[in-house]
Amino acid sequence: QVQLEESGGGLVQTGGSLRLSCAASEGTISSYVMGWFRQAPGKERELVASISWNGGRLAYADSAKGRFTISRDNAKNTVYLQMNSLIFDDTATYYCAAAQSLTRDPRTYAYWGQGTQVTVSS
Repeated sequence: QVQLEESGGGLVQTGGSLRLSCAASEGTISSYVMGWFRQAPGKERELVASISWNGGRLAYADSAKGRFTISRDNAKNTVYLQMNSLIFDDTATYYCAAAQSLTRDPRTYAYWGQGTQVTVSS
């Protein structure tokens, strides 16, 4: 059992940056693939980035490549998403999740946080 909690969301202007954090308040993330997903109103939940248990394998959505960086600190039981050059279309609720394998399918992620809102204003 892993309980996840996101933080770091907020309101930012176009071109700005935010750093999201996801900490495990219960259990440990060290053996899990960790992913950041986002969901905008009326849209499906989509994978933004994922990272293998030791950080050796990363995957990004095309929309995130070159702008977002996922990282993890297993000693702190935390995974991060650094988001730069934010645009309006990045506005969404961002969720972190834990899975056994590196996939894009949200159905394969067993544990989810409650989400943190990111709003990018023009």
